[in-house]
Amino acid sequence: MKVLFLNLPYEFNISRASRWPEKTKSGTLYYPYWLSYCVGVCKSYDLDVKLVDCITKEYDLNDTLNEISTYVPDYIMCETTTPTCDYDYNTINAIKNKFHNIKIICGGTHPTILPEEVLKKCDGIDFVVRQEYDYTVPEIIQAGDNFIDVDGISFKSSLITVDNITRKDIIKSKDGKIIHTPDRVPLEDLDKLPYVSKVYQEFLDVNDYAYAFAQKPMIQIVSSRGCPNKCNFCSYPSTMGGRLYRTRSVKDLADEFEYILNEMPEIKEIFIEDDTFTVDQDRVIDFCNELISRNLKSVWSCNTRVDLKYDTMKKMKEAGCRLLVCGYESGNQDVLDQTQKGITLEQSSAFAKNARKLDIKVFGCFMIGLTGDNLDTINETYEFAKTVYPDMCFFQQAVPFPGTGFYKWAKENNYLITEDYGKWLNDDGYLNCLVDYPYADHKEIEKIRDNLMSKYYFSFAYIGKTFLANLDWTEFKRVMRGGTQYIAFRFKKMLHGNNE
Repeated sequence: MKVLFLNLPYEFNISRASRWPEKTKSGTLYYPYWLSYCVGVCKSYDLDVKLVDCITKEYDLNDTLNEISTYVPDYIMCETTTPTCDYDYNTINAIKNKFHNIKIICGGTHPTILPEEVLKKCDGIDFVVRQEYDYTVPEIIQAGDNFIDVDGISFKSSLITVDNITRKDIIKSKDGKIIHTPDRVPLEDLDKLPYVSKVYQEFLDVNDYAYAFAQKPMIQIVSSRGCPNKCNFCSYPSTMGGRLYRTRSVKDLADEFEYILNEMPEIKEIFIEDDTFTVDQDRVIDFCNELISRNLKSVWSCNTRVDLKYDTMKKMKEAGCRLLVCGYESGNQDVLDQTQKGITLEQSSAFAKNARKLDIKVFGCFMIGLTGDNLDTINETYEFAKTVYPDMCFFQQAVPFPGTGFYKWAKENNYLITEDYGKWLNDDGYLNCLVDYPYADHKEIEKIRDNLMSKYYFSFAYIGKTFLANLDWTEFKRVMRGGTQYIAFRFKKMLHGNNE
């Protein structure tokens, strides 16, 4: 059996694997890492596989159809997201119309939370694979006509006859047209997963991907899945990884670091793309000690929270950690509490102080329009951002992803301006604000967001404290790359504004 994994084409460079799928303002482009892990698992099942990133290849629909014609797969595996789903449905339907006999499987955050809607809106999809699908896909393929026995899938009842239904624990939609098998038990032993770096090496060009805050070329790997924290705006724990926190062993993770250093010497930075790498700080310290004992001179970064202890941070620095990505989110404690962030402003201040002391760079994320926000608290967030002064900063409007507490709150209060997912992205590929608040409508929130970004990055304080402090050649190139693209974005915004 042949399986073609497609990161579907799109009209912009968009990162479907990102928690905020949109065209980024500073050149960031994620690896299709969920697809890539599944490719590795399918290879372990001795399936004939191919991974094609239509985004980096700049494929349009015709190019994609030609790729399919050349490879002639039995199955196609793809992903879709809430902001891209309408466009993706058209692509998938076009594929199905030309290749009737190819079974199309679709996963990701949006199909996980809305499988019935996806199947009803997109005729071309045969199977929705919910949540983590690494082992679901090969099980569907190996099951043949007995796919009813595979956990974690949804499909149209027309795919199966009554005589084929032997399971008693399936769930049918109200109209009986959609069948759901029970959720999969999340993979406990993450050491079973193959090194995603090997998949990248075989199928992708590492130079195609970038983080604005990382040295290039960089690579994304995962050391854990699931997140026990309860932030009400975060989609991944509500969809893909769940709240059950599972980790790879320290040895297995260090082994992949060593593989990357030895076999992919062009890689300048390893990014650990966990929801939160530092949930278990004892494990983090053990991992750092393992890197140090092996004398692995790696440069790496990770997602963290501001409750990170100084001693843990110090050990991370000793082991090669260059940068920490954290969600400060708000400068108002009541807003943090209402979003169930589980941190304090004091922790945020201490985190920033410790990072500066250890010379670890920080990418700080802030959000406006969160549960409990108003114009005063948004201003408090900006003023707080100036006190912690991360090396890189991101102000973003809160986005009501289906399945999150924030979506439920916005919907219950009639704040959502649309549930038409085709309107999630603007004409330039950026996420629209989708919420009208009592204190500001969506257009006002977008203006506030853009003004905060400009005020932060063009302030004398930032230029003096951060830009001029990053004038070693490697950091200078990275800052200039991201800064140039952001300035181009703002210039285009101003031109649009003048033409409206």
